[in-house]
Amino acid sequence: MTFVQVIDYETRRFDEMNTLLDRYTEQTSGRRTVTHTMIGRDREAGTHYVDLVEFPSYEEAMKNSRLPETDLMFQEMVALCEGMPTFMNLDVVREEHLDKLVARRVFEDIVCKGDLDAVDACFAADYTDHDVMETPGGSDGRDGMRRTIGMWRDAFDFSFDLTRQIAEGDCVTTLWDWKGTQKGEFMGVAPTGKSVAMSGCTTFRMEDGMIAEGWWYYDAPGLMRQMGVMPG
Repeated sequence: MTFVQVIDYETRRFDEMNTLLDRYTEQTSGRRTVTHTMIGRDREAGTHYVDLVEFPSYEEAMKNSRLPETDLMFQEMVALCEGMPTFMNLDVVREEHLDKLVARRVFEDIVCKGDLDAVDACFAADYTDHDVMETPGGSDGRDGMRRTIGMWRDAFDFSFDLTRQIAEGDCVTTLWDWKGTQKGEFMGVAPTGKSVAMSGCTTFRMEDGMIAEGWWYYDAPGLMRQMGVMPG
């Protein structure tokens, strides 16, 4: 179970605190068990800060606390604070990254199930698409995505296995494995009935909870070779 430690403190020396944290990160490289950190400053009180430190589990957090550098860092941190920091220890019982949910809906509901009405709920009206098998602008906008998704669904019976999702800033990247059987014409190739497979990744840039731009990377030449269009 993911574990988060919340550290609440007051300081007038945040630049020094930043330097301390950078030094601690460098000194514990390869040994610390922290997976994600975030520091927030109170907009109503400029000396009030809150740190959120995420670990894979409580047990991993305890391993981190036993590092000698952790104890030394804490002592130096206290010296930079106005008073003693307070701590809250949280077991994460629910976690949702909303941008990831939108990306998953594209694959699971729109692409695989053919719910093309959901395009309006997931993609911005001025969506821009970048696809290795599409001419520039061919899949732009909601109607462009509907055409492209329809083309793939008409050509193949297929499924996606989403192997990993990574969210950073306003982008979500999904790694996937795809398997299909060609049942219709695709890129001028008559139906072959062949089973084909490929791996790829898709990165979506989000704006206001909707997908504003997308990049689709996959082995297009490998797909065409499996269909018998290109030599092996």
